[in-house]
Parts: sequence; structure tokens; C-alpha cells
Amino acid sequence: MASELLSSLLKHWPDNLSGQCAFEVGLSGGLDSVALLSLLCQLRQSRPEWSLSAVHVHHGLSPHADEWLAHCQQLCQRLNVPLRIERVQLSPMGGESLEAVARAARYRVYAQSAAQIVVLAQHLDDQAETVLLQLLRGGGVRALAAMPVWRALTGDKQLWRPLLQVRRSQLAEYVQRQGLLWVEDESNQDTRWRRNWLRQQLLPQIEQAVPHYRQHLVRAAALQADAAELLDEIVTADLASCRQMMGLRVESLLALSPVRQRHLLLAWLRSLQWSLPEPTALQEFQRQLQAADVLSCPQLRLPQGCIYRFRDVIHALASLPAPVVTELAMIDPLQILPLPQWGGELSWQWRAHGLRLEQWQSLQLRPRLGGERLAAKVGRKPVKSYLQEAAIAPPLRERWPLLYADSGQLLAIPGVAVAFDPHGLPGWWPLWRPYLGAESAGSG
Repeated sequence: MASELLSSLLKHWPDNLSGQCAFEVGLSGGLDSVALLSLLCQLRQSRPEWSLSAVHVHHGLSPHADEWLAHCQQLCQRLNVPLRIERVQLSPMGGESLEAVARAARYRVYAQSAAQIVVLAQHLDDQAETVLLQLLRGGGVRALAAMPVWRALTGDKQLWRPLLQVRRSQLAEYVQRQGLLWVEDESNQDTRWRRNWLRQQLLPQIEQAVPHYRQHLVRAAALQADAAELLDEIVTADLASCRQMMGLRVESLLALSPVRQRHLLLAWLRSLQWSLPEPTALQEFQRQLQAADVLSCPQLRLPQGCIYRFRDVIHALASLPAPVVTELAMIDPLQILPLPQWGGELSWQWRAHGLRLEQWQSLQLRPRLGGERLAAKVGRKPVKSYLQEAAIAPPLRERWPLLYADSGQLLAIPGVAVAFDPHGLPGWWPLWRPYLGAESAGSG
């Protein structure tokens, strides 16, 4: 039994990791992780160059959490494995499940590992359950691909799941033969959790009718992983062909089939690390892109901001708090001033007609309130008209800064216009560059 499991564990070992490596096992104290740690300890005997350690994440959710920690400490002492202990505080936000929050906390701990490889004990049964859970949630090909044996964790760290071809019953037999003890999480008996309901009620019935259902589901997951990889290749090529600076060319996007358009937009949002829209909202945005004339500005709003079409390009603009009055003292017109609270940066350019900065002790950037007018050659012209004539997109107009003197006089619309001066003296023009695309996402 031990030799068979060791052979399965090494089956997916890549050649590029055949040299010295440091491993850290995610150790909950349950049967699966105890078996994995013991197997790696056996492998360590023939590979002295390996560095092996374990990490236990203490969630504090169970009244037995301290007992589980003590068990992991005793096991690691018996196996001569260093143990890292991390205590985490879980604070679910609205709509988040406690299970998802706990999982995210564990993976943050794994990302902090000093080891090159973090090793987790998910097995064949876990993989089959994951495929069914994702199917019940209506997941696409990426979700149905379930868990990969290898994946990048963070930086140069890798996540390894070497037991995905091993049944839990095999691990249980191995642990019992080794005389090892493990802990049982009492929450695993609570069938209010969908995974527990599958494990205890549905899957035993499926096994009676389809004894090899695990292998069938895992094969289906592998096929979905292939489909997801192929899809990624197509989307990557489409994204490259449609990019324009930090946006997307509308003409190139609309030349694609509707399904490729959707996948391209979703991939772009993932690259910005934004949440994905509901399918109906995305389809409506596609419809508006097709129907909109060149002067309209269809938008798709998301928690992180909005994507919008303006003329020939689709842009992303991050959500920011409402801008407030910002004092500009001791201005150096040769320096670019980042203003992330405004979502852009202010700079200056010397022109034949501009502002003489020495006239004012300080200046202010103020948000638009509506109805502002800037001195023009004849009378005073609405700021709204200036922005429209300058082809500023509507979402940007909403938070475009206005430059005022300390006396309250409107001096300029940065990057658009400076108040008319009949003397027409040379001076500085304020310029405004809003953050868009990846810059916009980062500034939020």
C-alpha cells in the first residue's frame, strides 16, 4: 500500500523540480493531510536534499481548534517536521460564506510560505465532489476543470496536489497501517453544507449505480481543463488584437462573434482584477455597443467602477470617493502632481497665453457642482460646453477638476481651457490626465 501511494504521489512530479526543493504541507490534522505528511516523510528518507515543513492554520471556528493544533504539534514532533502555526481572524462580508472566507484566509497563509512548494492533500473524492459542486453552481469550463495538480501560488511559489488520483479510502488504510491518529472536524457531519450533503447522501447513491463515478468526473474535469486552456489561447490572441493603449478598439471587438466578444471582455476585466458582471448585464452591454452611434456612451457599471464606450474605444474607469476641494500651495510647474483621490495627475505647460502663477498665493481644485461658467472671449461660457467640445467622455466629465484662485475665481478647466485674458500674456496651462485602464484599477 505505501509503495503504491508513493508511486502515485511521484507520478506528476515535473522534471524541472528534480533538484533541491523546500516543501510545506498544509496540515489541518485531518486524515488526508496526516497521510500526506507521512508519505512525504517517507520520501524524504531517499531524498535528503529535500526540506520538509508543515503549516497549520488556526481558524478558531471549532471549540476543538486548540486540540487540533496540539495534535499537529505532536505529530510533527514525532515525524521530525518543523511546524508553522498561523492564527487567522475571519470576518465575512455581506454575501460571503464562512467557508469561502476561511479558504481565502488559508491561501493567504500559504502565499506567505518560505518554501518553494506548498503541498495540499486534496484527493480523488475531493476532486469528484468539486466537479459536481461547480456543476450545481452553473460553473463554466474553468470552474468544471476543478483543481489542477500544479498551479502558481504567488511569485515563484507553486501549489502541488499530488493525491488527486488517490481515493480517500486508500489514505485511510495507509494511515491505519502506519498507526497514525487524526482529528475529525465535527462540521463535516453538518449536511446544511452542500459538500457534506453530497458526500453523505447523494454520492453513496450514485456509487451504487455508477461505481466508477469518481474516475468519470475527474476525466470530465480534465476535458474541461483542456477546453479552458484552448479558450485562454483564443482569448489572449483576441485581446492582443483589440487592445488600444489601455482600452479596447470597438471596431476590432465588434468584428468578433458575440461569444468571443463576451469572453474577451471578461478576460479584460480579469486583467484589471475587477469582479465579473452578470451574464444578462454583459449581454445588454454588448447589445448597446452594437446599436450605439458614435456620440453615445453605453456603460456597464461594476462594484470597482465602470467600463464605457466613447467614440471608438472602450475604457475602464475605477470608482472613487467623491472628490473634495484640494489646496495647491507652492506649485512647481515643472513637476507632475499625482492626485489619486481625483483619479488622475496634474501637470503644467508653458504657452503663449496662460496663467501667471505668481499672482496667487494658492490655488484650489474643486469638483463640478453644475452651472459653472468660464470667462471666454465673449461673455462666459458653460463648463459643460467646454467639456463636450473637447470630446471628454461623460463618465470623466462627472469628476473633471476645475482650477480656482484663492479668491474664488474660476481660472481654468485643466487640459481644456484657461479663462480668457484680454492682455494675452504668456503663462502656464494646467493639464489633466485621468487614470484609465490598469492605472484606473490600481488607483481605486
